[in-house]
Amino acid sequence: MANITSEEANPTPMPAYNIKHITRYTYAAEVIDCANQVMLYPLEDERLDVLHHEVVISHDSGVLQDTIIDTYTDFFGNTVGVFTVLPPHTVLVIESTKDVVTHPIQFPMDEQPAEQQWRHLQELHQDPAFIDFLCQECFTSAQGLKATLDQLVNRADKPLKNALVLSEYVFDNFQYRQGVTNVETPAEEIWQLKAGVCQDFAHMLLAMIRMIGMPARYVSGYVCPQKEGVRGSGATHAWVEVYIPYYGWLGLDPTNNCIVNDGHVRVAIGRNFPDCTPVKGTYKGTGSHRLDVSVHIESGEPETPADLPQEPSYTYEVKDTPPPVNSYRRHLELQMQMQMQQQQ
Repeated sequence: MANITSEEANPTPMPAYNIKHITRYTYAAEVIDCANQVMLYPLEDERLDVLHHEVVISHDSGVLQDTIIDTYTDFFGNTVGVFTVLPPHTVLVIESTKDVVTHPIQFPMDEQPAEQQWRHLQELHQDPAFIDFLCQECFTSAQGLKATLDQLVNRADKPLKNALVLSEYVFDNFQYRQGVTNVETPAEEIWQLKAGVCQDFAHMLLAMIRMIGMPARYVSGYVCPQKEGVRGSGATHAWVEVYIPYYGWLGLDPTNNCIVNDGHVRVAIGRNFPDCTPVKGTYKGTGSHRLDVSVHIESGEPETPADLPQEPSYTYEVKDTPPPVNSYRRHLELQMQMQMQQQQ
């Protein structure tokens, strides 16, 4: 009879997390015909088991509504939900709750020679499955970025080592600072600021990795802190997946300077942030509104309501913009004013 070791008898439990993601829109006046798209569904694969997931919609009264959410799979393999709220309302709340179990990844062996790996990457430039993840972003500082890459990248080293060097460069040279950027901040401005949050770090690493000829894609999800000092916990998170020859896609988190493992939960992948926006939509009514987002992640025993954070992790306010000037109407008004002055 074979002997059973203590580790086999008591295997290490896989990390389990309960993730609650609440998005709240508050409008300055009643709005109607609100059509929304949500990307809040965990990407289940060999690294992630989804035990339970629920998305519920409520508005004004706070009572859950019988809102039907239809889902489909997009071009990148993400699950996308769509729903509408037709009646007048001043508040819309989207609450996503999920229980997941993560599994550790198998790290690349990286045994093939560097020259062979770079040649393999060059062949992918003609492969339709990778073209979207090789497109370089155009911005005026591209030459400055290229000069930096010339100093950092060594083609005699393997692609994986170079990707890790670039991730470390972003971590070391960009300041993690909230409030200096938003979801629409272009890579050009991020490069000049040398500051931002996780999505900015991800966009810069994407630009750098694609510029050296390696496919890279944007990932949206959550980082589940297993230790103190993890950046991006308590909010949605973003990182990069880079294609490693003869291995596949490997996640790199430049915000925390680490290889993505069982502490990250993927929700969406794409070319950049717009492909992975957690919630977006349109409606009829005032443009003035406030967006509050809160994310709470539990590992182990559920926390009491008193322990839960009371303030949202992200807040964004939009004011009504003045209507555009009708040049023809303005011309008529000026003519009438001139006629009145002449009559006086």
